[in-house]
Amino acid sequence: MKKIFSGFVLLAGIFGAASLKAQTADEIINKYIDAVGGKDKISQITSLYMEGTVAMMGNDNPTKVFILNGKGYKTETEFNGQKMVRCYTDKSGWAVNPMAGGGAAPMPDVEYNAGKEQIYAGGPLYDYAARGSAVTLLGKEGNAYKIKLVTKDKDESTFFIDAASYLLSKIVKKGNVMGQEVEINIQLADYKKTDFGFMMPFTMNTDLGQFQLSTTITKVEVNKAVDAGVFVMPK
Repeated sequence: MKKIFSGFVLLAGIFGAASLKAQTADEIINKYIDAVGGKDKISQITSLYMEGTVAMMGNDNPTKVFILNGKGYKTETEFNGQKMVRCYTDKSGWAVNPMAGGGAAPMPDVEYNAGKEQIYAGGPLYDYAARGSAVTLLGKEGNAYKIKLVTKDKDESTFFIDAASYLLSKIVKKGNVMGQEVEINIQLADYKKTDFGFMMPFTMNTDLGQFQLSTTITKVEVNKAVDAGVFVMPK
């Protein structure tokens, strides 16, 4: 009887290992893509325009986001009567930070490489291989699959995909804030379907170590005309 029980345990271990091995990074990413709308739907997105608020230093600050798929990503956030801007294009990046003084300034390469994947409307995981990125399944943490993505510029991010809904719940990556390297932890929640049929998180809580930001999206327009000129750095 003991030998029979040991045999069942061994078989259970073998089947369990085979099941885990069968869960590849690409299979999980494909389920995530399906959960947010599917490849066909995402491939039809040429631009995204969003409005919302950023809770920062006790204030709710209005913010706008412009994405021209594969070409540019820009955020404009009003803070104490001034405008903070971060902009990435397929070539370079620039920013305006009134708290640091001065006007628009080019981003350092390390800062640009850490954020330039935001120019893609489908996100960094969509069509990642075509952009020279690679993924690795790191296993599970709680109820989420952990997938590491490394871009062709060697920038690394870890994506947490919920094992039940297959929606992205968290992103952890290294970043550069005002010349200091920090770990950026982004929690994603409150997924809603847009009028276009594309699911996206309407709440993003960002922890940069020394301070936190909470972004709430209130308006989304898909394929709204976006002038490429908004991504040009002012002189």
